[in-house]
Amino acid sequence: MKKMTTVRKKLIEVDIPLDSINAESKREKSIRYGHPSTLHLWWSRKPLAACRAVIFASLVDDPSSCPDEFPTKEKQDVERKRLHDIISKMIIWENTDEKQADSRQIQHEARYEIARSVARMYGESSPTDPDKVLNYLSSKAPSICDPFAGGGSIPLEAQRLGLGTVASDLNPVAVLINKALVDLPAKVVNMPPVNPDAYDVSANTPWSGTTGLASDVRYYGNLMIAEAFKRIGHLYPEVTLPNGRKTTVIAWLWTRTVPCPNPACGIMIPLMTQFQLSTKPKNLHWIKPVIDKKNNAVSFKVQNNSSGVPNKGAVSKGGVTCMSCHNSFLLSYVREQSKLGNIGKQMTAIVATGTRNRIFLSPTQKHTHIAISATPNLDLVPQQKMPKIDMSLRVKGYGITHWNELFTNRQLSMLSTFVDILPNIRAKILEQCKDQKYADVVCTYLALMVGKLADSHSSYATYLLPRENVRNVFARQAIPMVWDFAEGNPFANAAGTLSLILDKIARVVDALPVNSTRAIVKQANASSDIYSDNKNSVIVTDPPYYDNISYGELSDFFYVWLRLLLRDIHSDLFTSMLTPANDEMIAAPRFKNPSERFEKLMGKTLQLVRKHSNPNFPTSVFYAYKQQEKDQKGIASTGWDTMLSALVDAGFQIVGTWPMRTEFSGRSNALSANSLASSIILVCRVRPDDAPVVTRRDLVDALRAEMPLALARLQAGNIAPVDLAQAVIGPGMSVFTKYGKVLDIQGNAVSVRDALALINETLDELLAEREGDFDRDTRWALAWFEQSGFNVSNFGAAETLSKAKNTSVKGVVDAGILNSDAGKVRLIPPSELSEGWDPKKDKRFTVWEATHYMLRALEQHGEAGAADLMVKLGSAAEPARDLTYRLYHICEQKKYAQEAQSYNALVQSWPEITRLAREAVSKQALTSKEGMKQYDDR
Repeated sequence: MKKMTTVRKKLIEVDIPLDSINAESKREKSIRYGHPSTLHLWWSRKPLAACRAVIFASLVDDPSSCPDEFPTKEKQDVERKRLHDIISKMIIWENTDEKQADSRQIQHEARYEIARSVARMYGESSPTDPDKVLNYLSSKAPSICDPFAGGGSIPLEAQRLGLGTVASDLNPVAVLINKALVDLPAKVVNMPPVNPDAYDVSANTPWSGTTGLASDVRYYGNLMIAEAFKRIGHLYPEVTLPNGRKTTVIAWLWTRTVPCPNPACGIMIPLMTQFQLSTKPKNLHWIKPVIDKKNNAVSFKVQNNSSGVPNKGAVSKGGVTCMSCHNSFLLSYVREQSKLGNIGKQMTAIVATGTRNRIFLSPTQKHTHIAISATPNLDLVPQQKMPKIDMSLRVKGYGITHWNELFTNRQLSMLSTFVDILPNIRAKILEQCKDQKYADVVCTYLALMVGKLADSHSSYATYLLPRENVRNVFARQAIPMVWDFAEGNPFANAAGTLSLILDKIARVVDALPVNSTRAIVKQANASSDIYSDNKNSVIVTDPPYYDNISYGELSDFFYVWLRLLLRDIHSDLFTSMLTPANDEMIAAPRFKNPSERFEKLMGKTLQLVRKHSNPNFPTSVFYAYKQQEKDQKGIASTGWDTMLSALVDAGFQIVGTWPMRTEFSGRSNALSANSLASSIILVCRVRPDDAPVVTRRDLVDALRAEMPLALARLQAGNIAPVDLAQAVIGPGMSVFTKYGKVLDIQGNAVSVRDALALINETLDELLAEREGDFDRDTRWALAWFEQSGFNVSNFGAAETLSKAKNTSVKGVVDAGILNSDAGKVRLIPPSELSEGWDPKKDKRFTVWEATHYMLRALEQHGEAGAADLMVKLGSAAEPARDLTYRLYHICEQKKYAQEAQSYNALVQSWPEITRLAREAVSKQALTSKEGMKQYDDR
């Protein structure tokens, strides 16, 4: 092997097409069929587009590091744009289908660029033939190592790019998912199926890639479902409609009940939170509780109208109200009764299949009896206890102690039936192929089907009103108490049912990469030496985010079932009764000194990363953690502090940072909270031994010099305001980590936490400095908003502030942004602004008005309405966006949660609003060239 040349700077250290990556990452969240995220649930799984782009850019040379080929800046820019175009094409999900010639060509172009950069490293020429490129990458390119492989996005994308991969995780469920994505398929590439139905077509069908495996998964999965229906189909009866016709039930809806503590009542109170069944105008239905005082009972009748729907349920954050006697009591009483075993359940409605719409029916005695008469085989039901301490398992506060208590008896009967059937299916596969390893591969995917089924078939799954379907348990990263639950029919054709789950899994298998590149998947702790199998590694990883997710406890929900299904097939993964959560690297409260423990283990991991990673390539780390803590030094974050301290102590320097849109803003907790939308990609190199030692003052000066450009780039890239404070950590820490040490006035080393406080302080100063660019009325409104929000306050204080801002209360009132009456003033909230505002006719125009009228237009008329206003604003729209960032920052500091959510939404919608505005202007230009000229002039 030829000697390696000088270390070259990689594309990810200089520039990447961030807009394209973020747009495709966002779009990818809505892709369901064939996408690996539909194989099995895992938490905080990163978009494949982002992972593919990061891996590619981490291995491909930046043109500036190839002066012999690209000697001038102009030529470097042209080459860099060409590489950006390759990234922009290869990250599109549809372009990963290697059964299509165009997609194969796009993937080959990406692999060739990687091979070309690797060849430069060895002073060689890269092959150009696709097969030879793959062989070259297999023999010469470094493997991509992910010590926190989780849902498998990074290892899978490494394999798709023709690279070897080392995927490691402590959690056996994560390891199983990685095996299913990158290890098992690589062992059966191009194998024909063994199922009898494939015999008739196999002679004329080229079973390339994983097509044969997908065919077998589908065939034997359907065989498994058919056998289960023979055994337990009677537990899922059809429902008879008023016209005598029978139809399939999609779900039975239930509510939990608790005895009323009022001695004069004693009714079993339905703990309902939702009465509406459908809000479709032509199919309005709701559940009406009927109180039977004589028999002291409640029954339910489904109503097909819109009148009489209760405004609120029996349960709220404040407590519970009895439907019969109307007495109220605290939730603590419900928790107490639940722990005593006095909590019950009652069917409230039946949701069935209709011709065009869902059919909603009142519960019947027959259906109730069948549901509660199910008797599962307890030998095939998990008996493991839940952990004693974990905040994510909120059901434990109600006396739920074992995992099987999260399911009804009918659900336990159904799931245990699949446990019983799988060995028989395995035997049938063996009869056909005589290959135990292949049979085990097929059964692995069938077990994942059952694991995924459990997520939608638990008594903690809910009824999702907008879609009129069952929503899975893990709509968020926790198991909260659920008062109304939906018991789905696994044999129906709806969301979360067997036919759809099997179809999605088979499609995932069929769409997996077809090249059989080397893949090592192992169960190991990241702080142990997992790199001995492959020391020529580039590390790209997505480590745990401090205390955000309790992976071990949450994954036990699946582990207890997968263990019953697969302990004879993957005996090495399912030796223990539960996942090894006591060894996982998170800052959980069950650990002694969780923060110190996390930093120590993460530091040990990163030291191993530094020791074994290939020095010719940077290390790239995904990280997302929202700063929420505040101390005497300002806003900081233990989550960021511990992670970055570990990086610094391991000797890494941050040489690049990229905010990528990796978090799903549509998840249930993000809908009502200002949740992060982005991860920050930290691009790291080993810090030189001769890195300079500087003073704290030098650091402050460097931050003030370099962060304005970084902030401008972030805002130009439309970073969401909720992500801004996290995003600036990257460029700020890039400044801090380039020094060997930063010393304070006493000669002590400045800690990472102190550096974070300085970065946040610099951000505050930069945002505040921009206020000087706004008009005087807007500057007054900003200061007043920080003091009073949209609340009523004192006129005198407002007048005093107006003097400092060189305006007057009357002037601000004339500007149309303030109400003043009887010695009181109040900023006018967006919802109360007047209709028909035209910025061109406004005699006292303010950026404050532009921002809040844009907000009003978005909330009342959507992005199209906001775009219409943007056209009228012209160049004045951009200062409005700048003001939105500042307003969000104030809201975060002042805990104005609702306002913060609105400002964040406006910035996140800005690209689409801009696109629609440009389309509108283009249409105007077709009929009026003068109109276009006027827009350009503005």
